[in-house]
Amino acid sequence: MELSNTTRVISGVILITVPTIEFGGTFLLGMLKSSGPGYVDNPLRQNLFRAGHAHAGVLVILSLVMQLFVDSLNLPAAIDLIARLGAPCAAILMPLGFFLSVTAPRALKPNGLISLVYIGALTLGISTLLLGILLLRSV
Repeated sequence: MELSNTTRVISGVILITVPTIEFGGTFLLGMLKSSGPGYVDNPLRQNLFRAGHAHAGVLVILSLVMQLFVDSLNLPAAIDLIARLGAPCAAILMPLGFFLSVTAPRALKPNGLISLVYIGALTLGISTLLLGILLLRSV
């Protein structure tokens, strides 16, 4: 299969983000090892930070796979863009929502930035549903 230039560019940018996910994992490990106040003693913050890190990694992989699926179809430009960028956008929005909603070390509940998680989930849902339907219709 020949990769389109769009897939090459988007995939290249996505792959460049992987070190930021690695940095996040190192940060979390450091917080655990140092028993940093506001992390080890705050289960909400621990859970949301872990969720942000996990979602980033999984959604980056999904983003790369979706680029190949979009290349296999001949889509109008607007639909192509939605199918290509939904997962990468979710890979940014969802972790940001998890991380930024509990920036205060003593947070007892997420702040309003948790809404980014829902926006990311909606973006992801639209793009994966669209691409899934388009793949099935192409058979």
